[in-house]
Amino acid sequence: MAAISGISSGTLTISRPLVTLRRSRAAVSYSSSHRLLHHRPLSSRRLLFRNIDRVQATILQDDEEKVVVEESFKAETFTGKEPLEEPNMNSSSSSAFESWIIKLEQGVNVFLTDSVIKILDTLYRDRTYARFFVLETIARVPYFAFMSVLHMYETFGWWRRADYLKVHFAESWNEMHHLLIMEELGGNSWWFDRFLAQHIATFYYFMTVFLYILSPRMAYHFSECVESHAYETYDKFLKTSGEELKNMPAPDIAVKYYTGSDLYLFDEFQTSRAPNTRRPVIENLYDVFVNIRDDEAEHCKTMRACQTLGSLRSPHSILEDGDGEGESGCVVPEAAHCEGIVDCIKKSITS
Repeated sequence: MAAISGISSGTLTISRPLVTLRRSRAAVSYSSSHRLLHHRPLSSRRLLFRNIDRVQATILQDDEEKVVVEESFKAETFTGKEPLEEPNMNSSSSSAFESWIIKLEQGVNVFLTDSVIKILDTLYRDRTYARFFVLETIARVPYFAFMSVLHMYETFGWWRRADYLKVHFAESWNEMHHLLIMEELGGNSWWFDRFLAQHIATFYYFMTVFLYILSPRMAYHFSECVESHAYETYDKFLKTSGEELKNMPAPDIAVKYYTGSDLYLFDEFQTSRAPNTRRPVIENLYDVFVNIRDDEAEHCKTMRACQTLGSLRSPHSILEDGDGEGESGCVVPEAAHCEGIVDCIKKSITS
């Protein structure tokens, strides 16, 4: 996540695979091709590939200029597991019930996101870097919460999802460096900003833990909403302040993070692309914010993919298993098909 620009409250139209957030001044829409299963003749030890969710995020700025972020997401299932198809929303009472649940979850998420944005707009209308600092302080929280719940499940012997832990840690590492950049730019100079950010982050942590236990799909969608607004905000900031930023030096921490010799974790959180395919060039502050914006787009695509059971794999695990002989990652037990309390209740009612 990162800075979130102000938007007025709007309406939400939700369907599978189209989620559209319409607002009076900005809109973000996602679409997926819904070509879920593409089987190839593989040996028994090879992983099955899935093509999931071609994501297109379209931002409408105040001047109606469009900014498009589009990239394919390819994910693999855990070894030995068949891909689970998403239900046909019109085929049965079960799918209709799940469609209603998804609409409810996403409606709540959009309402919460809009409410927070309005509050921050009021407090930080003319203080850009302070706003960025507050939001980047909060940005790591969902990934900490996801990892906490996953560790708890592992302790109880319910789930074994090493790839999820790796990717979420890499996401938190990326957001931490966004925060360090904002601190170097002076965003944390006021005591009030530090106080507000830390206390919001504490509340946000426990809220996300609750959401993740209740419904991982809902928690991931909430993070997707936040990250999509983060992309929009940074993109707008680049358009309005781009020329000024090009004449300003890049913070040292940004140069070290984006151009350092160890970029393993930088590649790890970008699950829509192969490792070593994105290597930023940092020459000024404009380049820094371009890459922060692009990071948010990668987070958004990863959060979108996580909403489908078993779809996430570490980019490095996929690379290591490319010869078909490896079995990286952890197998999800057959009994672990309940994704949170909501999913367990739904399956108990419809089964």
